[in-house]
Amino acid sequence: MRRLARENGIDLRELTGSGPDGLILRADVEYALRAAAAQGRTTTATPEPHPRVVPGAAVVAPVPATVTAGTRIPLKGVRGAVADKLSRSRREIPDATCWVDADATELMRARAAMNAAGGPKISLLALLARICTAALARFPELNSTVDQEAREVVRLDHVHLGFAAQTDRGLVVPVVRDAHARDTEGLGAEFARLTEAARTGTLTPADLTGGTFTLNNYGVFGVDGSTPIINHPEAAMLGVGRIIPKPWVHEGELAVRQVVQLSLTFDHRVCDGGTAGGFLRHVADCVEQPAVLLRTL
Repeated sequence: MRRLARENGIDLRELTGSGPDGLILRADVEYALRAAAAQGRTTTATPEPHPRVVPGAAVVAPVPATVTAGTRIPLKGVRGAVADKLSRSRREIPDATCWVDADATELMRARAAMNAAGGPKISLLALLARICTAALARFPELNSTVDQEAREVVRLDHVHLGFAAQTDRGLVVPVVRDAHARDTEGLGAEFARLTEAARTGTLTPADLTGGTFTLNNYGVFGVDGSTPIINHPEAAMLGVGRIIPKPWVHEGELAVRQVVQLSLTFDHRVCDGGTAGGFLRHVADCVEQPAVLLRTL
């Protein structure tokens, strides 16, 4: 990296690093070279046979004329806070994603039977949250955070479950405290309370902080899959796509079943693929056979 900068006349002191704590990476030097070359093309009518890179050119990249003609929307408030958090997550967390298709037919039948029995209605989100807490009890590595300064993985004792909610003010992630200690009905009640607060804009800072794991039901947007950005400083996020009828081999026969795609995006520092895959497989098993949850009740 230093050699590349020296050979092309780049002064590293004038670059802004994109690595941890402002560390200058090779990608920063390469960006400086591209920016300098682009600047040379826009300011020079006849290019030199051997153009020389101007030191420090990377800090002032050329701005296309079309950018100034558009509508500028400030990144502030909720949108600005989300942008900062997502940028930090992408910068600091080496994430990976695995996914699996699951037959959710039995889960949907179980939910229908619960709601037919009377009492508060059980939402699909509440059932998925209960499955999450059961899986985290079996795979606690995913309910953790990384202390970069101490270079330690901190495994957390309580599950504070965040869930992504889209509002008129942008994306927010309310947090259900002590989700591991709540049953499905209790989870549903708290989801309903927080969702209403998100809709009316009355969420408190305490409602939006302290999460240890996030459940993202992007299926409500009509999509099957996603590779979301982890909600920093958490270590993982479970994604749930839409549940739709699909051809499926059931008990050796081709049938139409209610199928959902599940994805897990995880911080590769806290665990390897075997643990992440085991967690996701357990979630899928509970979706396909809800009776599996009886082991943890």
